[in-house]
Amino acid sequence: MTGMATEEAVRSVAREGEGKRALVTGLHGFTGRYVARELAAAGYHVYGTVTPGSDAGPDMFTVDLLDRAAVAGVVGQVCPDVVVHLAAIAFVAHDDAERMYRVNVAGTRNLLEALAANAHKPACVLLASSANIYGNADVALIDENVAPNPANDYAVSKLAMEHMARLWMDKLPITIVRPFNYTGVGQSENFLLPKIVSHFRRGARRIELGNLAVARDFSDVRVVAQTYRRLLAAAPAGEVFNVCSGQSHSLESVIGMMGEIAGYGIEVHVNPAFVRANEVLTLTGDNARLAARIGAIQPTPLAKTLRWMYEA
Repeated sequence: MTGMATEEAVRSVAREGEGKRALVTGLHGFTGRYVARELAAAGYHVYGTVTPGSDAGPDMFTVDLLDRAAVAGVVGQVCPDVVVHLAAIAFVAHDDAERMYRVNVAGTRNLLEALAANAHKPACVLLASSANIYGNADVALIDENVAPNPANDYAVSKLAMEHMARLWMDKLPITIVRPFNYTGVGQSENFLLPKIVSHFRRGARRIELGNLAVARDFSDVRVVAQTYRRLLAAAPAGEVFNVCSGQSHSLESVIGMMGEIAGYGIEVHVNPAFVRANEVLTLTGDNARLAARIGAIQPTPLAKTLRWMYEA
């Protein structure tokens, strides 16, 4: 692409959300921060929800998704043109299954109910589900037609959310995304890659992990945020998309990449306590449907993302 064409592309993106209001639920979450930056750079006026007890800055609303009246109040004030619903309990090993179901399903329903009742209808409502709904699929590349086979409460809650959302598709332009694993600067060390990077950053000589053969399709959070923005512009109502790189890496290979970045090897101890029952062994996504809708997907190489995290 020539310099002139690149500048025009940047200007085009900057005008994408001009004069439009975006509502991002879970704005203070790992993904929310990157999505907000991406949308702001595209010209949107970004509003967000944060959980009670959080510091709420300008254009942010402290709200519990389980409070129907409060959710309706936020939607009524913002009257969003586009919505990115990220607020959820997203940690697979979260120990309060009941709250996970309530937040991920009932909380989402409260939002959809409020959006459908508001006089100003959004052009696109993007709901974040999860590739975890596929479970242990017996195919090399998982596309959106693979039958769901959730293997944990988090995955079941997300699949239930998808089914519930379909009840609202005649009233709202809903797009569902199923992101595979992604990472980046700012992700909690409850997640594996930030945990590994953190050990190398502080020069640790030993790390305890679970099954090293577990392989995941890892994306860079910045690419995910860009993908969500592009989907908002395309507004493919009623469709479901995998968000992924199309390549998987085992934890063992991640350890090897980090060893090269940090310049030393680390001793890995497999702790049986970290090996989950019903562990999904391999998740590799097929993003052909997504690419057909929004154009070519250009994944960031995982080693480059890990180096960004290590040097941050």
